[in-house]
Amino acid sequence: MRILVVNPNTSVAMTDKIGAAARAVAAPGTEIIAVNPADGPVSIEGYYDEVFSVPGLLAEIAKGEASGVSAHIIACFDDTGLEAARSLASAPVIGIGEAAFHLASLVAHRFAVVTTLSRSIPAIETNLMKYGLASRCAKVRACEVPVLALDDPASNASAQISAEIERARHKDRAEAIVLGCAGMADLAARLSEQHGLPVIDGVASAVKLAEACSVLGLKTSKTGAYATPLSKTYLGAFAAFAPRRD
Repeated sequence: MRILVVNPNTSVAMTDKIGAAARAVAAPGTEIIAVNPADGPVSIEGYYDEVFSVPGLLAEIAKGEASGVSAHIIACFDDTGLEAARSLASAPVIGIGEAAFHLASLVAHRFAVVTTLSRSIPAIETNLMKYGLASRCAKVRACEVPVLALDDPASNASAQISAEIERARHKDRAEAIVLGCAGMADLAARLSEQHGLPVIDGVASAVKLAEACSVLGLKTSKTGAYATPLSKTYLGAFAAFAPRRD
């Protein structure tokens, strides 16, 4: 099977890291195609950045659909553009945030999320409520490390994330930790061993769920919320996003 992994921001370095993390857990025979848009914000930190990343994300999803991929993964923890992508795609579309939350709920009664900046907390809390998992999350914490600093060895990002995990374990009674950024994907195994509890990476979680959907022959439902968009005219720079007229 072929799985498209879309990093909705334009950071090639982060896309490479995400792709490596996805390939590390993929089953034999699963091809991981990791891409990012050419246009949009270099990082997604809050609602404003999210809006400008969605057109590029949808363009990559459309390419994946045209090439016949088995599933799509949105590799932004805010699950940027998830509903729009599901409306566009027939193949399953899995957000790394939703995937990680569900897996955490299977291995722990209470989990905590450790994300990058405090400005990301409201979006994550809103998603937890939307997915029906807010009651299982003890707290959403921020280590106050900007997304791009995760790729900077001089940033001390790993130590700051580790310190926040320790606080979540003792202050929030968290039994598992969800890493709240795709750029943290390479840290999960080491942090899990260090802290003695499950540390869950959304990229790996989404890959395994995407594989399961493909094996089971599941497609995105086109009855109701994710129905194919209505045919209409899109003007100017957005003309390329006009739904096809069948």
